[in-house]
Amino acid sequence: MTEREKAAAGILYDAQSDEEVTANRIKCQNLCYEYNQIPHGDIHAREAFIPKIVNKIGKDFVIEQPFRCDMGFNVEIGDHFLANYNLIILDGAKVEIGNHVMIAPNCGIYAAGHPFDAKLRNSGLEYAWPVKIEDNVWIGGHVCIMGGVTIGEGSVIAAGSVVTKDIPPHVLAGGNPCHVIREITPADDDKYRG
Repeated sequence: MTEREKAAAGILYDAQSDEEVTANRIKCQNLCYEYNQIPHGDIHAREAFIPKIVNKIGKDFVIEQPFRCDMGFNVEIGDHFLANYNLIILDGAKVEIGNHVMIAPNCGIYAAGHPFDAKLRNSGLEYAWPVKIEDNVWIGGHVCIMGGVTIGEGSVIAAGSVVTKDIPPHVLAGGNPCHVIREITPADDDKYRG
C-alpha cells in the first residue's frame, strides 16, 4: 500500500519523507503560488488556472487570493462556489464541497491531522479524514473545519467556530467546539425585508 493509499484509507501515512507525497505537495504549493500571483482583476486567468490545482471545480466560481491547498487532487468543488480571502485546504483526504457554498475570509479545512503520541508525530506520520460540505452552506469568517466532518445542507456556521463533529442540515451552528444553536426558519430572513 502506498502512502497516498494509506492517507485515502484514513490510516497513518508518511507525510514527511515519502517521495510521492512530497512531490505532490510541492507541485500543489507551486501551483497555488502561481495562482496567487495572477492580478486580481484578471478574472479569466484566475478561472482558467484553478482547474490546474483542484481535482474538480464546477461552473460560476470565485476563489479570492490568497488560496492554498496541500495536494489539490483530493478537492472537489461544485457549482456557484465563493471563497473569500485566505482559504486553506489541507487535503490529505478527500474534501468535497457542494453547490452554492460560500466561505468567508480566513477559513481552514483541515482533513490532515497528527497523532497524539509524540514518537509517532515526530516520525512524520499523519492521518487524513475526509470532509464534506453539502449544498447551500455558508461558512463564517475564521472557521476551522476538522477532518472527518460533514456539514449538512443549508446550514450556517457562525464566525470563529471550530467544527469537530458533524453538523446536521438546516441549522445555525457555532462555537468551540461547534454545536447546533437552533434550526434555521423562514423567520430568519424577515430582518432583511423592508
